[in-house]
Amino acid sequence: MNKYIKPFVIAEIGCNHKGDMEIAKELIKIAAIFCNVDAVKFQKRNNKELLTAEQYNAPHPNASNSYGATYGEHREYLEFDVHQHAELKKYCEEVGIIYSTSVWDSTSAKEMASLNPQFLKIPSACNNNFEMLGWLCDNYSGEIHISTGMTTKDETETLVNYFIEKGRNKDLVLYNCTSGYPVPFEDVCLLDINLLTQKYGDKVKHVGFSGHHLGIAVDIAAYTLGAPIIERHYTIDRTWKGTDHAASLEPMGLRKLARDLHAVHNALSFKSTDILPIEQVQRDKLKNKKG
Repeated sequence: MNKYIKPFVIAEIGCNHKGDMEIAKELIKIAAIFCNVDAVKFQKRNNKELLTAEQYNAPHPNASNSYGATYGEHREYLEFDVHQHAELKKYCEEVGIIYSTSVWDSTSAKEMASLNPQFLKIPSACNNNFEMLGWLCDNYSGEIHISTGMTTKDETETLVNYFIEKGRNKDLVLYNCTSGYPVPFEDVCLLDINLLTQKYGDKVKHVGFSGHHLGIAVDIAAYTLGAPIIERHYTIDRTWKGTDHAASLEPMGLRKLARDLHAVHNALSFKSTDILPIEQVQRDKLKNKKG
């Protein structure tokens, strides 16, 4: 019997759609039909709420990746409103894939919860926004997925205890994550999956893995270590303008990731008998008869 949960793969589109609904829908369709993943995930921000006036009006720190004269204009250019997100969710349902989004502030959380997705994600940067978390715990019935990048162990403990107090810990999915784009292998710190599982495995719904590294080998290892939910940034072209494309998988990479995760899932079992039927044929033909 295979004790491992079947892998659940999330393609994080984020803002890799470049502010274009047709590109967003193309990414959804490819993820569903070609890549064979389980869910796609976008991002939702209320930029005036999230950023100070100084941050909003400052130039983008990397002008070559900017879609506006200021950082605020850049963020607004990449933002879809709630009606567009509703359209994307409907399109996901049409092509047979789960829709979700990350929410970065209370206004966005309320707007996206109104669409009633299966799960919402809280980025590492916002996992201490207890006003937003409290509203979601009290008003949103779906799963709440939270990344633990740039988060201390004490902060993670506070977070889990908050969900326990709210009676929502069994709807909580904690992700092992390192916040960087891209992350070198030595900073992925996969064994933290073991620490999260040992400490919170019986308290939360799942421990997942959100990776910003290169390639797909690390994700396979994360699954084997006990993280059934694997999230990776995904784009059509890694050379496109924007900050997340370089740390994203292109369609073929995402397809191979889903394929390999399911292959590993099938392989993670014990022998049901000393000699399997597939081996018996070889034993009869090749095993030393004089032994």
